[in-house]
Amino acid sequence: MFLNTTFHQEPLRVTPVITTWQQAAWVALDIFLVAVLIYQVLVMIRGTRAAPMLAGLAIVALTFYLARIGELTTLNWVVSRVLPYVVFALIVVFQSEIRHVLADLGRRLSFLRGGDTGSDSYDDIVLAANLFSQHQTGALIVIERDIGLRTHIESGVPLDARLSYDLLATIFRPSAPLHDGAVIVQKDRIAAAACFLPLSMNPLLSTQLGTRHRAAIGITEETDAIAVVVSEETGAISLTIGGQIERELSPEQLRQRLSSELRRYMAPVTLPTSIAQNGDESDELLDSPLQEPASQSGPEAASDSEPRA
Repeated sequence: MFLNTTFHQEPLRVTPVITTWQQAAWVALDIFLVAVLIYQVLVMIRGTRAAPMLAGLAIVALTFYLARIGELTTLNWVVSRVLPYVVFALIVVFQSEIRHVLADLGRRLSFLRGGDTGSDSYDDIVLAANLFSQHQTGALIVIERDIGLRTHIESGVPLDARLSYDLLATIFRPSAPLHDGAVIVQKDRIAAAACFLPLSMNPLLSTQLGTRHRAAIGITEETDAIAVVVSEETGAISLTIGGQIERELSPEQLRQRLSSELRRYMAPVTLPTSIAQNGDESDELLDSPLQEPASQSGPEAASDSEPRA
């Protein structure tokens, strides 16, 4: 008796071989792009809350892989049901980081097309920051760039007024109703004041940073805006860009950094000094926009305005 056997020959898998330099160039380009993508992702999540979240995600992925190869029936069933929704979960979890990457990509493309060549400058912001620093007045000024800040503008009081040193000094006067919150600047106009900003949740931030500084970092983490902060406790001037804060800046350093980030020339300005001339401190107080106007008149007001020993 002969057995009728049929042998099925599986098709051989042929590994492609690079034969020309064009193929080698494409392979090299492919590897380079993947390496750049991985590097950008690592740079993006370094020092942010996404780093521990990504580590936890790697542990979950490893668990799923062990369930596949270990023939764990129940866990494998759970994985097969949950896996289709993992992509949507990742989008929700990493929405802030994804938004930041896409915004940075769009900003770079817009820069290649040609950046803004407007002649408007922000010398008034430098002058106002110098005034606030001298008088230790808290202030938060946000400069809009390519990404719109309409949502945050609508949370405050709309102004749509021309940017000026006097207006900034008036807004951030401690007794003014708009001094709490942020001022948002669009080009050469103040769009709104007393605006609410998202606070940064970065666990690596110093505990010495208060709400005003965390709000400045938070808005620059989500958008490409620039935030100028003046500390109410120390009078120190800080600048936040891309979620990074530069502290203890002088007015001249602030002017140079704004000029560099906004890619436009800002001529040096003469900064006012807080040192009284000829010992007349009363004139200095009257000249400062942050001082309250005198509410009395007559001889009593004159006597109250005299310097105290």
